[in-house]
Amino acid sequence: MEFTRKNRQLLSRIATNDRHGENSPYFDGWKAYDSNPFHPIHNPDGVIQMGLAENPLCFDLIEKWIRENPDASICTAEGLDKFKDIAIYQDYHGLREFREAVAKLMGRVGGNRVTFDPNRIVMSGGATGANETAIFCLADPGDAFLVPSPYYAGFARDLRWRTGVEIVPVHCKSSNNFRITRAALEEAYEKAQRSNINIKGVIITNPSNPLGTVLDKETLRSLVSFVTDKKIHLVSDEIYAATVFSSPRFISVAEVMQDMDCNRDLIHIIYSLSKDMGFPGFRVGIVYSFNDDVTNCARKMSSFGLVSSQTQFLLASMLSDDEFVGNFLRESSKRLAKRRHVFTKGLEEVGISTIKSNAGLFFWMDMRPLLKEQTTKAETELWRVIINKVKLNVSPGSSFHCSEPGWFRVCFANMDDKTVEVALDRIREFVLQGKEENNHEADKSQGRAQRWRKQNLRLSFSSSRLYDESLMSPHMISPHSPIPHSPLVRART
Repeated sequence: MEFTRKNRQLLSRIATNDRHGENSPYFDGWKAYDSNPFHPIHNPDGVIQMGLAENPLCFDLIEKWIRENPDASICTAEGLDKFKDIAIYQDYHGLREFREAVAKLMGRVGGNRVTFDPNRIVMSGGATGANETAIFCLADPGDAFLVPSPYYAGFARDLRWRTGVEIVPVHCKSSNNFRITRAALEEAYEKAQRSNINIKGVIITNPSNPLGTVLDKETLRSLVSFVTDKKIHLVSDEIYAATVFSSPRFISVAEVMQDMDCNRDLIHIIYSLSKDMGFPGFRVGIVYSFNDDVTNCARKMSSFGLVSSQTQFLLASMLSDDEFVGNFLRESSKRLAKRRHVFTKGLEEVGISTIKSNAGLFFWMDMRPLLKEQTTKAETELWRVIINKVKLNVSPGSSFHCSEPGWFRVCFANMDDKTVEVALDRIREFVLQGKEENNHEADKSQGRAQRWRKQNLRLSFSSSRLYDESLMSPHMISPHSPIPHSPLVRART
């Protein structure tokens, strides 16, 4: 401990503060998986990773394209003649072909209803770096952004850690599927004003992480109107734009603002290839701002997180292949839809429901009936059971600043089909075991009640109402309920 204190004195406040957000169940789940990873042969009882939003479902298409286009890489005999030109220092604007290809892809995933300017494409090290770069450009330490909740657990790191900026949650409710309303925005904004918090903007994810839903045109117009009225920024994180697998379609904020009387200088988009193409390891993040000053500032900052020229070269060639991109996007949508259906259907069979969604690499699972009480503490206890006993790394809603306990984000695209079946088997066993336990408890309770009635036959009719099933322990529910309380919910881990 003494060594730690002395060591902290030698380091900066940024290095030693706790604003990274690492101390949360979101990251703890990753650690649990890393220390005991599932493997079908070598570790079949290990933790299955369902907390990581990766999209390898179409890697076979990527690999096929690479084999057929060896000259797209400077590290092959066919592409070696470009090695010298690509390996040297490059302008931090990025390769022109790369920027053009990314701008074209951004337009394509939005239905070609918007044309994006390649000269506004600013590179960064993944969406994490892109979000942080945008915040550095827009706000000072101590300023704050409104973020509708539930929101991406990593925002504590991406937006706050090094920038000194704060997040003010805009609490959305399950009663309307967590829709972002103008009333909720106004309430959060006015509360911040009363607390002397300087709100610099609103940050949204569209499609939503963790909900897997897309924002409709009405909601987007309301958001644009709100920031225009308040003279604050709107940052739209659209890194899941091409993961939409059913209607309604994805609508970019860039499309909505085209026919609105708004201040374009306040609108900024974050994009990435980590989710849509499944390339998180390539660290391709994009800041696209309609504000010239922000574009120029972000480009200067991009020196700290450029995408390697080798990666740019490969992706420029791949994304310029219209036939490949079209086939990839169609097939990716089909596979995501199929995988989500398999998962949610398996959950429905044991009475677990999810928010209706049509995008993303995850779904928002309703585990509220499994809580012993509707509190964050009870949610955390359930999460500990799921990760330590059931051995599934799913992320609790509290990690996403959800105001209602009992919701969990479940990632479904980052595993093979056999692992999906193992995960579903574990969930079924967990829930059904709870059902059997509660049936047993209910039978015992009925027996006690019958004995109680026999012993109190002489009580008046009016007093007989003292026994009522609604007065049973809150830990018990009807044995006919489709979602019983799990016996493990009461465990202390």
